[in-house]
Amino acid sequence: MMMLTSGELRVALATTHLPLRAVSEAITIDLLCEVAAILAHELTARFAVPAPRIAVCGLNPHAGEDGHLGDEELRVIGPAVARMRVAGIHAEGPLPADTVFVPQVLARFDAVLTMYHDQGLPVIKHDGFERAVNVTLGLPLIRTSPDHGTAFELAGTGRADPASLLAAVQLASNLAAQR
Repeated sequence: MMMLTSGELRVALATTHLPLRAVSEAITIDLLCEVAAILAHELTARFAVPAPRIAVCGLNPHAGEDGHLGDEELRVIGPAVARMRVAGIHAEGPLPADTVFVPQVLARFDAVLTMYHDQGLPVIKHDGFERAVNVTLGLPLIRTSPDHGTAFELAGTGRADPASLLAAVQLASNLAAQR
């Protein structure tokens, strides 16, 4: 499971590299509950968040507006959030992705669970492209990487900025020290 962090901001993805037309079919109640369970466990175990609070984004604009802009929130995301709560996960949603990242809303949560890649990653990259780190959750080992791709077009030019790589190594070191 992919989570990106730029420090205090943590964004997890329910799906990763899918075309938008495939996202609706890919998100299921079981998938969202599994992803939320992994996220909650890892926030506690690796990031020392004792009682993680997770914001769960809707898929559609304005979280579907009660079915007027899509029904995934009513059919899948809402029932998944209800099941998460029964399982003891402090989750809230579905929340509109266009307002969940407003500072006063975001302050209520330890992580945001987005439904697809470009729902959360632009916010992380805007918050701190040079210090954002991709953390793979749910593995028995620590795996971090820069938040961006390989930037082959910069290789050998002397223009590449290693800051995100250094942040990834530092975060891996910090997580290993907590074990």
